[in-house]
Amino acid sequence: MLRKECVAMLLAGGQGTRLGVLTQNVAKPAMPFGGKYRIIDFTLSNTINSGIDTIGVLTQYQPFELNQYIGNGQPWDLDRLNGGAFILPPYQKAKSGEWYKGTANAIYQNIDFVDKYQPEYVLILSGDHIYKMDYSKMLDFHKLMEADCTIAVIDVPIEEASRFGIMNTNADGRIYEFEEKPRIPKSTKASMGIYIFTWEKLKKYLIMDEEDHNSQNDFGKNIIPGMLRAGERMYAYEFSGYWKDVGTISSLWEANMDLLDPQSDINLANKEWKIYARNAAEPPHYIGNQAVIDNAIISEGGNIDGHIEKSVIFTGVTVDWGAIVRNSIVMPDTHIESGAIIDHAIIGWGARIGKNVVVGEPQKKPVNGEWQIAVVGPGVELEAPMKIKAGEMVGGKK
Repeated sequence: MLRKECVAMLLAGGQGTRLGVLTQNVAKPAMPFGGKYRIIDFTLSNTINSGIDTIGVLTQYQPFELNQYIGNGQPWDLDRLNGGAFILPPYQKAKSGEWYKGTANAIYQNIDFVDKYQPEYVLILSGDHIYKMDYSKMLDFHKLMEADCTIAVIDVPIEEASRFGIMNTNADGRIYEFEEKPRIPKSTKASMGIYIFTWEKLKKYLIMDEEDHNSQNDFGKNIIPGMLRAGERMYAYEFSGYWKDVGTISSLWEANMDLLDPQSDINLANKEWKIYARNAAEPPHYIGNQAVIDNAIISEGGNIDGHIEKSVIFTGVTVDWGAIVRNSIVMPDTHIESGAIIDHAIIGWGARIGKNVVVGEPQKKPVNGEWQIAVVGPGVELEAPMKIKAGEMVGGKK
Protein backbone atom coordinates (compact mmCIF):
# COMPACT_ATOMS: atom_id res chain seq x y z
CA MET A 1 0.00 0.00 0.00
CA LEU A 2 1.40 3.37 -1.04
CA ARG A 3 1.71 6.12 1.51
CA LYS A 4 -0.62 9.09 0.91
CA GLU A 5 0.46 12.67 1.59
CA CYS A 6 -3.13 13.69 2.42
CA VAL A 7 -6.25 11.67 3.26
CA ALA A 8 -9.73 13.24 3.23
CA MET A 9 -12.38 12.41 5.83
CA LEU A 10 -15.88 13.41 4.76
CA LEU A 11 -18.47 13.81 7.52
CA ALA A 12 -21.71 12.70 5.87
CA GLY A 13 -23.83 11.44 8.76
CA GLY A 14 -25.92 14.56 9.30
CA GLN A 15 -29.65 14.23 9.87
CA GLY A 16 -30.57 17.65 8.50
CA THR A 17 -33.52 18.16 10.86
CA ARG A 18 -34.16 21.71 9.59
CA LEU A 19 -35.04 20.25 6.18
CA GLY A 20 -38.03 18.55 7.77
CA VAL A 21 -39.85 15.92 5.72
CA LEU A 22 -37.21 16.02 2.97
CA THR A 23 -34.68 14.31 5.24
CA GLN A 24 -37.14 12.10 7.10
CA ASN A 25 -35.79 8.99 5.38
CA VAL A 26 -32.51 10.14 3.85
CA ALA A 27 -29.30 11.78 5.10
CA LYS A 28 -28.85 15.41 4.08
CA PRO A 29 -25.77 14.75 1.87
CA ALA A 30 -27.91 12.35 -0.22
CA MET A 31 -30.53 15.02 -0.95
CA PRO A 32 -31.21 15.64 -4.68
CA PHE A 33 -29.84 18.95 -5.98
CA GLY A 34 -29.71 20.90 -9.23
CA GLY A 35 -31.74 18.59 -11.44
CA LYS A 36 -29.40 15.58 -11.51
CA TYR A 37 -26.99 15.73 -8.57
CA ARG A 38 -26.89 14.88 -4.87
CA ILE A 39 -25.45 17.40 -2.40
CA ILE A 40 -22.49 15.12 -1.63
CA ASP A 41 -21.43 15.17 -5.32
CA PHE A 42 -19.85 18.58 -4.81
CA THR A 43 -17.50 17.53 -2.01
CA LEU A 44 -16.57 14.24 -3.69
CA SER A 45 -15.88 16.00 -6.99
CA ASN A 46 -13.85 18.76 -5.31
CA THR A 47 -11.69 16.13 -3.64
CA ILE A 48 -10.76 14.16 -6.74
CA ASN A 49 -10.40 17.37 -8.80
CA SER A 50 -7.92 18.55 -6.15
CA GLY A 51 -5.76 15.44 -6.61
CA ILE A 52 -6.79 13.76 -3.34
CA ASP A 53 -7.80 10.19 -4.14
CA THR A 54 -8.32 8.59 -0.72
CA ILE A 55 -11.57 9.52 1.04
CA GLY A 56 -13.24 8.05 4.10
CA VAL A 57 -16.99 8.80 4.03
CA LEU A 58 -18.36 8.71 7.58
CA THR A 59 -22.05 7.83 7.56
CA GLN A 60 -24.56 7.46 10.37
CA TYR A 61 -28.13 8.77 9.93
CA GLN A 62 -30.21 6.85 7.33
CA PRO A 63 -27.04 5.57 5.61
CA PHE A 64 -28.47 3.01 3.15
CA GLU A 65 -29.28 5.30 0.23
CA LEU A 66 -26.04 7.26 0.62
CA ASN A 67 -23.96 4.07 0.80
CA GLN A 68 -25.74 2.67 -2.25
CA TYR A 69 -25.28 5.94 -4.14
CA ILE A 70 -21.52 6.18 -3.55
CA GLY A 71 -20.94 2.47 -4.18
CA ASN A 72 -17.33 1.85 -5.21
CA GLY A 73 -16.80 5.52 -6.12
CA GLN A 74 -16.50 4.87 -9.86
CA PRO A 75 -18.43 7.97 -11.10
CA TRP A 76 -15.93 10.21 -9.26
CA ASP A 77 -12.87 8.19 -10.39
CA LEU A 78 -12.54 6.85 -6.84
CA ASP A 79 -12.53 3.12 -7.62
CA ARG A 80 -8.79 2.83 -6.98
CA LEU A 81 -6.63 -0.19 -6.22
CA ASN A 82 -4.68 1.99 -3.79
CA GLY A 83 -6.99 4.51 -2.20
CA GLY A 84 -10.47 5.43 -3.39
CA ALA A 85 -13.75 6.01 -1.52
CA PHE A 86 -14.51 4.03 1.65
CA ILE A 87 -17.81 4.01 3.56
CA LEU A 88 -17.06 4.16 7.29
CA PRO A 89 -20.18 3.55 9.42
CA PRO A 90 -19.75 3.89 13.20
CA TYR A 91 -19.96 0.18 13.96
CA GLN A 92 -17.10 -0.74 11.66
CA LYS A 93 -14.15 0.36 13.78
CA ALA A 94 -15.58 1.29 17.17
CA LYS A 95 -14.35 -0.87 20.04
CA SER A 96 -17.82 -0.89 21.58
CA GLY A 97 -19.90 -0.49 18.46
CA GLU A 98 -21.19 2.92 19.62
CA TRP A 99 -22.66 5.67 17.44
CA TYR A 100 -20.48 8.62 16.55
CA LYS A 101 -20.86 10.99 19.50
CA GLY A 102 -19.69 14.06 17.57
CA THR A 103 -17.56 15.14 14.63
CA ALA A 104 -14.29 14.66 16.53
CA ASN A 105 -15.36 11.27 17.86
CA ALA A 106 -16.20 10.18 14.31
CA ILE A 107 -12.58 10.79 13.26
CA TYR A 108 -11.27 9.27 16.50
CA GLN A 109 -13.14 6.02 15.81
CA ASN A 110 -11.39 5.84 12.43
CA ILE A 111 -7.80 6.60 13.49
CA ASP A 112 -6.76 3.12 12.31
CA PHE A 113 -8.17 3.81 8.83
CA VAL A 114 -6.16 7.03 8.51
CA ASP A 115 -3.01 5.45 9.94
CA LYS A 116 -3.10 2.76 7.21
CA TYR A 117 -2.04 5.40 4.70
CA GLN A 118 0.53 7.13 6.97
CA PRO A 119 -0.49 10.61 5.78
CA GLU A 120 1.25 13.78 6.79
CA TYR A 121 -2.01 15.73 6.50
CA VAL A 122 -5.73 15.08 6.94
CA LEU A 123 -8.47 17.08 5.25
CA ILE A 124 -11.77 17.21 7.19
CA LEU A 125 -14.85 17.94 5.06
CA SER A 126 -18.61 18.18 5.35
CA GLY A 127 -20.93 16.53 2.85
CA ASP A 128 -23.70 19.14 2.91
CA HIS A 129 -22.32 22.26 1.24
CA ILE A 130 -22.61 23.50 -2.36
CA TYR A 131 -19.32 24.91 -3.67
CA LYS A 132 -16.31 24.33 -5.92
CA MET A 133 -12.92 24.50 -4.23
CA ASP A 134 -9.37 23.40 -5.00
CA TYR A 135 -8.20 21.86 -1.73
CA SER A 136 -4.63 21.52 -3.07
CA LYS A 137 -4.25 25.32 -2.86
CA MET A 138 -5.37 25.24 0.76
CA LEU A 139 -2.87 22.43 1.44
CA ASP A 140 -0.08 24.50 -0.15
CA PHE A 141 -1.01 27.38 2.18
CA HIS A 142 -1.00 25.02 5.18
CA LYS A 143 2.54 23.90 4.30
CA LEU A 144 3.75 27.46 3.63
CA MET A 145 2.59 28.67 7.04
CA GLU A 146 3.92 25.52 8.76
CA ALA A 147 0.49 25.27 10.35
CA ASP A 148 -0.84 22.64 12.71
CA CYS A 149 -4.38 23.45 11.60
CA THR A 150 -5.75 25.50 8.70
CA ILE A 151 -9.42 26.49 8.59
CA ALA A 152 -11.13 27.65 5.39
CA VAL A 153 -13.08 30.88 5.89
CA ILE A 154 -15.37 32.93 3.70
CA ASP A 155 -16.20 36.60 4.09
CA VAL A 156 -19.85 37.12 5.03
CA PRO A 157 -21.87 40.33 5.51
CA ILE A 158 -21.43 41.70 9.03
CA GLU A 159 -25.19 41.46 9.62
CA GLU A 160 -25.02 37.67 8.98
CA ALA A 161 -21.79 36.96 10.88
CA SER A 162 -23.64 36.04 14.09
CA ARG A 163 -24.97 32.90 12.35
CA PHE A 164 -21.46 31.43 11.90
CA GLY A 165 -18.34 30.40 13.75
CA ILE A 166 -16.09 33.45 13.33
CA MET A 167 -12.29 33.39 13.12
CA ASN A 168 -10.45 36.44 14.42
CA THR A 169 -6.95 36.65 12.93
CA ASN A 170 -3.75 38.63 12.89
CA ALA A 171 -2.57 40.37 9.71
CA ASP A 172 -0.74 37.21 8.56
CA GLY A 173 -3.89 35.09 8.93
CA ARG A 174 -2.93 33.41 12.19
CA ILE A 175 -6.03 32.72 14.28
CA TYR A 176 -5.95 34.13 17.79
CA GLU A 177 -9.62 33.66 18.68
CA PHE A 178 -12.59 31.56 17.59
CA GLU A 179 -16.13 32.69 18.45
CA GLU A 180 -19.12 30.41 17.88
CA LYS A 181 -22.06 32.53 16.63
CA PRO A 182 -20.96 35.73 18.46
CA ARG A 183 -23.65 38.28 19.32
CA ILE A 184 -21.27 41.11 18.39
CA PRO A 185 -18.81 39.69 15.83
CA LYS A 186 -15.28 41.14 15.66
CA SER A 187 -14.71 40.00 12.07
CA THR A 188 -16.57 38.59 9.08
CA LYS A 189 -14.36 35.54 8.51
CA ALA A 190 -16.82 32.67 8.80
CA SER A 191 -15.67 29.08 9.15
CA MET A 192 -16.69 26.88 6.22
CA GLY A 193 -16.27 23.66 8.22
CA ILE A 194 -13.25 22.68 6.09
CA TYR A 195 -10.07 21.87 8.02
CA ILE A 196 -6.56 20.66 7.21
CA PHE A 197 -4.59 19.23 10.13
CA THR A 198 -1.10 17.87 10.41
CA TRP A 199 -2.12 14.31 11.23
CA GLU A 200 0.16 13.52 14.16
CA LYS A 201 -0.93 16.74 15.87
CA LEU A 202 -4.62 16.07 15.30
CA LYS A 203 -4.33 12.48 16.48
CA LYS A 204 -2.87 13.69 19.76
CA TYR A 205 -5.81 16.05 20.34
CA LEU A 206 -8.39 13.44 19.32
CA ILE A 207 -7.04 11.01 21.92
CA MET A 208 -6.98 13.74 24.59
CA ASP A 209 -10.53 14.76 23.69
CA GLU A 210 -11.81 11.18 23.91
CA GLU A 211 -10.33 10.86 27.40
CA ASP A 212 -12.21 13.99 28.55
CA HIS A 213 -15.62 12.71 29.65
CA ASN A 214 -17.00 16.27 29.75
CA SER A 215 -16.22 16.89 26.10
CA GLN A 216 -18.89 17.09 23.40
CA ASN A 217 -16.36 15.50 21.02
CA ASP A 218 -16.85 18.26 18.46
CA PHE A 219 -14.29 20.06 16.28
CA GLY A 220 -15.83 23.51 16.68
CA LYS A 221 -16.62 23.20 20.39
CA ASN A 222 -13.64 21.20 21.64
CA ILE A 223 -10.74 20.41 19.28
CA ILE A 224 -10.23 23.85 17.75
CA PRO A 225 -10.64 25.81 21.03
CA GLY A 226 -8.31 23.33 22.74
CA MET A 227 -5.61 23.79 20.11
CA LEU A 228 -5.96 27.58 20.34
CA ARG A 229 -5.58 27.51 24.13
CA ALA A 230 -2.44 25.42 23.74
CA GLY A 231 -0.90 27.97 21.34
CA GLU A 232 -0.79 25.69 18.28
CA ARG A 233 -0.12 27.27 14.88
CA MET A 234 -3.60 27.82 13.42
CA TYR A 235 -4.32 29.82 10.27
CA ALA A 236 -7.35 30.99 8.29
CA TYR A 237 -7.37 30.24 4.56
CA GLU A 238 -9.57 32.76 2.76
CA PHE A 239 -11.89 31.41 0.05
CA SER A 240 -13.64 33.81 -2.32
CA GLY A 241 -15.83 31.59 -4.53
CA TYR A 242 -19.44 30.44 -4.25
CA TRP A 243 -20.30 28.52 -1.07
CA LYS A 244 -23.65 27.78 0.54
CA ASP A 245 -24.62 25.66 3.51
CA VAL A 246 -27.93 24.12 2.42
CA GLY A 247 -29.10 23.31 5.93
CA THR A 248 -32.49 25.02 5.73
CA ILE A 249 -35.43 24.91 3.32
CA SER A 250 -34.77 28.52 2.35
CA SER A 251 -31.05 27.97 1.65
CA LEU A 252 -31.74 24.74 -0.29
CA TRP A 253 -34.24 26.62 -2.45
CA GLU A 254 -31.85 29.58 -2.89
CA ALA A 255 -28.95 27.37 -3.97
CA ASN A 256 -31.08 25.72 -6.65
CA MET A 257 -32.34 29.11 -7.85
CA ASP A 258 -28.73 30.36 -8.02
CA LEU A 259 -28.15 27.81 -10.79
CA LEU A 260 -30.67 29.76 -12.89
CA ASP A 261 -28.99 33.13 -12.29
CA PRO A 262 -26.46 33.99 -15.03
CA GLN A 263 -24.69 36.31 -12.57
CA SER A 264 -24.16 33.55 -10.01
CA ASP A 265 -20.62 32.31 -9.27
CA ILE A 266 -21.72 28.65 -9.31
CA ASN A 267 -21.30 27.29 -12.83
CA LEU A 268 -22.09 23.64 -13.44
CA ALA A 269 -21.15 23.89 -17.14
CA ASN A 270 -17.47 24.60 -16.39
CA LYS A 271 -15.59 21.62 -17.88
CA GLU A 272 -12.39 22.62 -16.09
CA TRP A 273 -13.93 21.66 -12.74
CA LYS A 274 -16.66 19.12 -13.37
CA ILE A 275 -19.14 17.99 -10.77
CA TYR A 276 -19.58 14.24 -11.20
CA ALA A 277 -22.68 12.24 -10.26
CA ARG A 278 -24.09 8.73 -10.38
CA ASN A 279 -27.14 8.72 -12.65
CA ALA A 280 -29.17 5.78 -13.87
CA ALA A 281 -29.60 5.71 -17.65
CA GLU A 282 -32.75 7.65 -18.50
CA PRO A 283 -34.35 8.43 -21.86
CA PRO A 284 -34.24 12.05 -23.09
CA HIS A 285 -36.86 14.36 -21.63
CA TYR A 286 -39.83 15.23 -23.85
CA ILE A 287 -41.13 18.79 -24.30
CA GLY A 288 -44.68 18.95 -25.69
CA ASN A 289 -45.73 21.38 -28.43
CA GLN A 290 -47.89 23.40 -26.02
CA ALA A 291 -45.30 23.56 -23.24
CA VAL A 292 -43.88 26.91 -22.14
CA ILE A 293 -40.40 26.90 -20.59
CA ASP A 294 -38.54 29.98 -19.35
CA ASN A 295 -35.20 29.84 -17.47
CA ALA A 296 -35.33 26.26 -16.22
CA ILE A 297 -33.12 23.24 -15.63
CA ILE A 298 -34.89 20.11 -16.90
CA SER A 299 -33.24 16.74 -16.49
CA GLU A 300 -33.73 13.58 -18.53
CA GLY A 301 -36.60 11.12 -18.51
CA GLY A 302 -39.45 13.60 -18.05
CA ASN A 303 -42.56 14.65 -19.96
CA ILE A 304 -43.25 18.36 -19.97
CA ASP A 305 -46.49 19.74 -21.41
CA GLY A 306 -47.19 22.54 -18.92
CA HIS A 307 -45.75 25.96 -18.06
CA ILE A 308 -42.37 26.02 -16.27
CA GLU A 309 -40.68 29.23 -15.21
CA LYS A 310 -37.44 29.67 -13.20
CA SER A 311 -37.49 26.16 -11.78
CA VAL A 312 -35.28 23.08 -11.36
CA ILE A 313 -36.91 19.88 -12.65
CA PHE A 314 -35.31 16.52 -11.84
CA THR A 315 -35.38 13.21 -13.74
CA GLY A 316 -38.63 11.45 -14.56
CA VAL A 317 -40.92 14.40 -13.76
CA THR A 318 -44.25 14.77 -15.56
CA VAL A 319 -45.89 18.19 -15.83
CA ASP A 320 -49.28 17.95 -17.52
CA TRP A 321 -50.79 20.54 -19.86
CA GLY A 322 -52.39 23.36 -17.89
CA ALA A 323 -50.10 22.94 -14.87
CA ILE A 324 -47.90 25.87 -13.82
CA VAL A 325 -44.57 25.54 -12.01
CA ARG A 326 -42.76 28.74 -11.01
CA ASN A 327 -39.75 29.46 -8.77
CA SER A 328 -39.73 25.86 -7.56
CA ILE A 329 -37.75 22.62 -7.21
CA VAL A 330 -39.46 19.42 -8.37
CA MET A 331 -37.57 16.28 -7.33
CA PRO A 332 -37.42 12.97 -9.26
CA ASP A 333 -40.46 10.98 -10.48
CA THR A 334 -43.03 13.54 -9.42
CA HIS A 335 -46.31 14.08 -11.32
CA ILE A 336 -47.84 17.57 -11.53
CA GLU A 337 -51.35 17.23 -12.92
CA SER A 338 -53.38 19.62 -15.06
CA GLY A 339 -54.48 22.84 -13.38
CA ALA A 340 -52.06 22.54 -10.45
CA ILE A 341 -50.13 25.69 -9.54
CA ILE A 342 -46.72 25.38 -7.87
CA ASP A 343 -44.94 28.59 -6.79
CA HIS A 344 -41.98 29.01 -4.41
CA ALA A 345 -42.12 25.35 -3.43
CA ILE A 346 -40.04 22.19 -3.09
CA ILE A 347 -41.79 18.98 -4.14
CA GLY A 348 -40.22 15.76 -2.80
CA TRP A 349 -39.48 12.78 -5.04
CA GLY A 350 -42.30 10.49 -6.09
CA ALA A 351 -45.03 12.95 -5.07
CA ARG A 352 -48.26 13.49 -6.99
CA ILE A 353 -49.84 16.93 -7.09
CA GLY A 354 -53.41 16.40 -8.25
CA LYS A 355 -55.54 18.51 -10.57
CA ASN A 356 -56.07 22.13 -9.46
CA VAL A 357 -54.03 21.73 -6.24
CA VAL A 358 -52.15 24.89 -5.21
CA VAL A 359 -48.76 24.61 -3.51
CA GLY A 360 -47.00 27.80 -2.36
CA GLU A 361 -47.56 31.45 -3.15
CA PRO A 362 -45.79 34.22 -5.13
CA GLN A 363 -43.13 36.07 -3.11
CA LYS A 364 -41.09 39.17 -3.81
CA LYS A 365 -38.53 38.95 -0.99
CA PRO A 366 -37.57 36.79 2.01
CA VAL A 367 -39.01 37.40 5.49
CA ASN A 368 -36.27 37.95 8.09
CA GLY A 369 -33.75 36.51 5.63
CA GLU A 370 -35.73 33.30 4.95
CA TRP A 371 -37.90 32.55 1.93
CA GLN A 372 -41.27 31.08 2.90
CA ILE A 373 -41.05 27.92 0.80
CA ALA A 374 -43.92 25.44 0.73
CA VAL A 375 -42.69 21.83 1.01
CA VAL A 376 -44.37 18.58 -0.05
CA GLY A 377 -42.61 15.49 1.28
CA PRO A 378 -41.54 12.45 -0.75
CA GLY A 379 -44.37 10.16 -1.88
CA VAL A 380 -47.18 12.50 -0.80
CA GLU A 381 -50.34 12.60 -2.94
CA LEU A 382 -52.48 15.76 -2.88
CA GLU A 383 -55.99 16.18 -4.22
CA ALA A 384 -58.11 19.31 -4.76
CA PRO A 385 -59.22 21.48 -3.08
CA MET A 386 -55.94 21.13 -1.14
CA LYS A 387 -53.90 24.34 -0.83
CA ILE A 388 -50.46 24.40 0.78
CA LYS A 389 -49.64 27.94 1.93
CA ALA A 390 -46.25 29.66 1.87
CA GLY A 391 -43.91 28.14 4.46
CA GLU A 392 -46.15 25.13 5.16
CA MET A 393 -44.85 21.57 5.05
CA VAL A 394 -46.77 18.36 4.27
CA GLY A 395 -45.15 15.19 5.65
CA GLY A 396 -43.62 12.36 3.71
CA LYS A 397 -44.32 8.66 3.97
CA LYS A 398 -42.45 6.57 6.52
